[in-house]
Amino acid sequence: MRTALIGWILFALAGHANIAFGDGRCDSPDNETRVRGDTECLVIRTFRPADPGEAPKLIVFIHGDVSSGGAADYIYERAQEAVANGRVVVALLRPGYFDSAGNQSTGDNFDRQDSYTKHNVDAIAVALKALREHHKATRLVLVGHSGGAAISGVVLGRHPGLADAAILASCPCYINEWRSGRRRWAHSLSPDEVIKQVPVTASVVALTGDADNNTRPILAEDYIKTLAKRGVRARFELVRRAGHNDVMRRPELRAAIDEIITQLGQ
Repeated sequence: MRTALIGWILFALAGHANIAFGDGRCDSPDNETRVRGDTECLVIRTFRPADPGEAPKLIVFIHGDVSSGGAADYIYERAQEAVANGRVVVALLRPGYFDSAGNQSTGDNFDRQDSYTKHNVDAIAVALKALREHHKATRLVLVGHSGGAAISGVVLGRHPGLADAAILASCPCYINEWRSGRRRWAHSLSPDEVIKQVPVTASVVALTGDADNNTRPILAEDYIKTLAKRGVRARFELVRRAGHNDVMRRPELRAAIDEIITQLGQ
């Protein structure tokens, strides 16, 4: 009986390890295609310019909820557009998401609902730390879209100093207000909950389209105003004739990335 019990426990642990690390590529992750995020193995795609430099700035793109279903690799194209000398750009797939090539990050996205959990946010933070060390990056900039923007905002406050700056596109920066009139998200962290912990040395730009009927502009605008009152270098930009997903394809986003990189200097 005892032997059988021990065998069952070992089987269960092995099953958990398989869930966490999939095909084994996170046993010794290369931090180029896979990165370990605590107990999760996250899919990434890395883009390099001709001259990244010995100590580049690292820009990490984090996608939205893709609530309509399907692959999340629209973020790959957006990340590739940000490549320039002196930068390394990484697109990261959040826990439970997959791309059109069949690569999937481990973990749970809870059917793409209420998934900005402590576990998922902290897994991404651990992965970001590993990527910054791997690339010997002098600066780390997060570029988040929608749910990825919310997660980026939470990382700024929950893990202060990990990222130097963030660009928040179509951000639901006040989750409870965003969910008003719908089923409340009880497990997700919200950027406004950790706003007092965002370092005053951080730089933040938020962009929302004036035609965004998902994450209304006020959600990001009020967040930025609160940051600015605390002395954080923060600004909000309303993108004209842009919907919820349009912002990621607009020149205003690329201009904001260049602006942040310039602000950070060396």
